[in-house]
Amino acid sequence: MKLVRYGALGQEKPGLIDKSGQLRDLSAHVKDLNGEAYAPASLAKLAALDPSKLPAVDGKPRFGAPVTGISKFVAIGLNYVDHAKETGNPIPPEPIFFLKANTSLSGPNDAIEKPRESKKLDWEVEIAAIIGTRAKYVSEADALNHVAGYCVCNDVSERYFQQERGGQWTKGKSHDTFGPVGPWLVTKDEIADVQKLSMWLDVNGKRCQTGSTSTMIFTMAKCIAYVSTFLTLLPGDIITTGTPPGVGAGMKPPQFLSVGDVVTLGIEGLGEQRQQVIEA
Repeated sequence: MKLVRYGALGQEKPGLIDKSGQLRDLSAHVKDLNGEAYAPASLAKLAALDPSKLPAVDGKPRFGAPVTGISKFVAIGLNYVDHAKETGNPIPPEPIFFLKANTSLSGPNDAIEKPRESKKLDWEVEIAAIIGTRAKYVSEADALNHVAGYCVCNDVSERYFQQERGGQWTKGKSHDTFGPVGPWLVTKDEIADVQKLSMWLDVNGKRCQTGSTSTMIFTMAKCIAYVSTFLTLLPGDIITTGTPPGVGAGMKPPQFLSVGDVVTLGIEGLGEQRQQVIEA
């Protein structure tokens, strides 16, 4: 299934995209797409529905992030060899992770705000997992059993805040709109191998990032298992797993986003996003 939340900000409704690409309303079957809705029993009930009997939604409404009410938004850093190299960092011996503020979560096509005092606004196409069952001290072999599905994430980053304002990654990753997720959650049964998905990102129509989840240093399963040894992942939580090379900070000379720039990105099987940069 491809599950979405659609409608104006703060007024989103649950929906799904059927095989023909038609948006259909799920409001009669689930109140919203939160951790409870992404539990295995709830997903099984939704999967048993006949999409053709669900109300069709006309037009092209805004899509919000495909999950709400999250307890945490976890991000893995430097998880692709070439990205670590382009930023001048050593290959990490174990996963690096940090938290993005929950308030950074935004819809896949919502505008990105350029913060006040921003000097180095950057992009990062990433694959994210949304947790379906509580994960604490889970094994790598069992980790993906705790996943409800996968989605595209742009881990928007302000490098000046991140690297030159006290060295805190969370500080540079948490401004409002710095976490576009979606356009939808694709349930894990639709993804044959999460470690074999191509990914890309363009800025103003120019290809900047081309990569594959096959080049991760630490797999999705490893990332989830590792994080679960330090904190408990709850249903609905997001874990986004790093970016391939091609970020602005790694270019020679570095290139960063300005107001008016347009970022488009996507991952094989998971859909595409589009954001325009505006003033905060």
